[in-house]
Amino acid sequence: MSGQQTLEQKITAYIDLGNSRPEVPPELKNNLNPIFELRPYQVEAFGRFVYYMNNKRLRQKPSQLLFHMATGSGKTLIMAGAILYLYTQGYRNFLFFVNSTNIINKTRDNFLNPLSSKYLFSESVAFGDKKVRIREVDNFQAANPEDINIVFSTVQGLHSRLNTPRENSITYDDFADKKTVLISDEAHHINVETKKGRLSKEEQEEVISWEGTVNRIFRATPENLLLEFTATVDFAIPEISAKYSDKHLFDYPLKQFRIDGYSKEVKVLQSDVELIERALQALILSQYRRKVFEKNQKHIKPVLLFKSKTIAESKSFHAEFVEKIRSLKETDILSIRKRADTTLKRCFDYFELSGITLDNLAQELKNDFAEDKCIEVNSKEESEEKQIAVNTLEDEANEYRAVFAVDKLNEGWDVLNLFDIVRLYDTRDAKEGKPGNTTISEAQLIGRGARYCPFQIEPTQPKYQRKYDKDVSNELRVCEELYYHSAYNPKYIQELDTALQEIGIKAKATKEIPLQLKLEFKKSDLYREGLVFLNDQIGYDRAGIFSLPKTITEQTFAVSLRTGAVQTTTIFENSVGRQISTRRKDFYLTDFGLTIARKALSRLEFCRFSNLKSLLPNLSSTREFIASEKYLGKVKVEIEATEEKLAALQPDEKLQIAVEVLMKISESLQSEKIEHQGTQEFKPHSFYEVFKDKTLNIFVKDGGEQEYGVPQSEAKDSVLRIDLSKKHWYVFADNYGTSEEKHFVKFIDKTYDALREKYEQIFLVRNEKHFQLFNFDDGKAMEPDFVLFLMKKEPEIAFHYQVFIEPKGKPWAAKEPWKEQFLKSLEKRHRITVLWKNKKYRVWGMPFFSEEDRREFEDAFNSLLK
Repeated sequence: MSGQQTLEQKITAYIDLGNSRPEVPPELKNNLNPIFELRPYQVEAFGRFVYYMNNKRLRQKPSQLLFHMATGSGKTLIMAGAILYLYTQGYRNFLFFVNSTNIINKTRDNFLNPLSSKYLFSESVAFGDKKVRIREVDNFQAANPEDINIVFSTVQGLHSRLNTPRENSITYDDFADKKTVLISDEAHHINVETKKGRLSKEEQEEVISWEGTVNRIFRATPENLLLEFTATVDFAIPEISAKYSDKHLFDYPLKQFRIDGYSKEVKVLQSDVELIERALQALILSQYRRKVFEKNQKHIKPVLLFKSKTIAESKSFHAEFVEKIRSLKETDILSIRKRADTTLKRCFDYFELSGITLDNLAQELKNDFAEDKCIEVNSKEESEEKQIAVNTLEDEANEYRAVFAVDKLNEGWDVLNLFDIVRLYDTRDAKEGKPGNTTISEAQLIGRGARYCPFQIEPTQPKYQRKYDKDVSNELRVCEELYYHSAYNPKYIQELDTALQEIGIKAKATKEIPLQLKLEFKKSDLYREGLVFLNDQIGYDRAGIFSLPKTITEQTFAVSLRTGAVQTTTIFENSVGRQISTRRKDFYLTDFGLTIARKALSRLEFCRFSNLKSLLPNLSSTREFIASEKYLGKVKVEIEATEEKLAALQPDEKLQIAVEVLMKISESLQSEKIEHQGTQEFKPHSFYEVFKDKTLNIFVKDGGEQEYGVPQSEAKDSVLRIDLSKKHWYVFADNYGTSEEKHFVKFIDKTYDALREKYEQIFLVRNEKHFQLFNFDDGKAMEPDFVLFLMKKEPEIAFHYQVFIEPKGKPWAAKEPWKEQFLKSLEKRHRITVLWKNKKYRVWGMPFFSEEDRREFEDAFNSLLK
């Protein structure tokens, strides 16, 4: 096992060699709910799945695959996409099973209820000209073979139904002659048998039951698939590691999820006070967060969780809390303010600046956390009404602010607006310095609560990722942090910290680095009066589109018709069957007539006139779309069929051909659809408004070679060291960039004297999320790492050059070639329409800087010296 590559490693190696994984099939992407924009790692997961399914060398039958994905990373969206793709591969029957009834109910809603805010599919699911229904069924015996049929069950319920069959219930016969896809959520629950020898007596009894049942179904036919999804699989157990070696398809652990910015940042607030005061501290922080959201026109209600050790303690504290809130006074808040740490002081400072007195705050808390806005969910048999309430805390109509619980919400609770967890006990169960089960369970709860609550202040910001890692002093930073409130207990906090690092939701080390402009630079003309020219992202202007792209109108689409031939040959004789003769012939789509074309268009949802008009705004009618040479009038189709068929194509054959060609055109239009573009006009912005002092939050990666986050004056590689505090051309006090970025700064230091001969002012500015540029063609955002400001004076005019530069090592450069193409196009394509009497501004971009090979960069850079 030790030297053997896992399935995941094999596919990763294949991609690392420069091979491209398959694109997400259009029929998958277009049938998912468009509000869920696919994230890069989800695109990667789908690409790997399609690659595996079509690779005969890799694929085993029946096929079992594991998607190891972080809590909150959208496992159910991957399930929905897999179902859509597998439908195109002939699968119709899907068995979804999980360990928890709560998860079943949530998933059922996500799969079947179009009114749910988390519904996964598009409004209408269609494959070409065929609309498909998604239906829940009790069994597959009478299921419609044209539908997507899903049986939802708990693992234990499935075992019971199969082994004690009842009328209309699912039986083993359902799987005997039908290929079936089994989908297991929280798949770690079905690995009991794999952990033999590590089991309790109770677990050993489970082995005999449900894991065996799952395997019996899975092996019923070679075409079956078992897709397992889990956030918690323990590859450290040799049996588990061995089992999944050739099944582990995709790995996206919580650690990577956090690094990519899809989680909240976890903070721990310790306080040596009574429980009720700890609770009030959390309320004040929560109310501050709500105020910050409201200030930025975001209607997001922050929720708190009060976690107790036992149900009795939870009920008791809930009663105490209700009574305290009912009688809350200004003096209670004042008492907390007197002992406020940095975090709480920030809250009180904000209230004061906003004119909110302590009495106002007390009244607000009494209203927002009144008894009817608190909910207790302690018993496993809570009412359906309570279950709905705690699973819809994000809905505007849901007014609950506080949840009181023990461990009812540990698994399957999917809430994004949880920002505070208050621990109402002070116990430890560590052994030999290692976190105990309680601490690990608490860390897992924090991991679930740390899912990012999506919001966007600027339209160019990512909605589902952290935005303020490079500006932690921004008041909105608190809106992407989860606070865990506990008693002052350093040993426990250390154990919790270890547990959080182990599950990946917390970095082993972080650094907050003040990024400050030099005081002497703030006196310069560039800082006080200088301009930074930036372009904007705007909606793609389709007004100038008067035809289909040439890639469609000048393409010949190939379609093969079935010959319809039937012949008999004898096995074991050397007779060869008669060869069926076919030939190819070109037609124009319009040769089939207006009626056929209209009928074909009506079968495809994408080809509704309203949708075509949104893509082709100058299109006047369906007739024009069919007949005009600017649209379908010139589209050719090459048909392969028998001589007889080609001589006399039947109406149904013409319709089949037209639908097939229109499907290909639709897919092409969808894949090329552009929503945004970057303006060619660059507008001026005051330098001091773009570049400000800020504080960076740096994650220190594992291993000791990381240069990012290390000042260049103390670079780990001595070759990169330079004291930038003494270089007046570098505007910040130091450079905390990557090794490639530090190499570039060294390059500027080396060429400074040559630049000085040509220019009177030279300033290099590092861009730490201070600004973005937008690709002209599709509006994609990029943040060039540096901008070099150069100024030279002629007798009557001053020339100001603004040069955008991106250092990027070769492996990274190959992944984003569009960025380099955009930078290289800036000189010719940018426009500055504002004119100054005695100043001229120019915007340039350079090829990527790579220390390994910088010939192209140096050639372009030398043009600045001419």
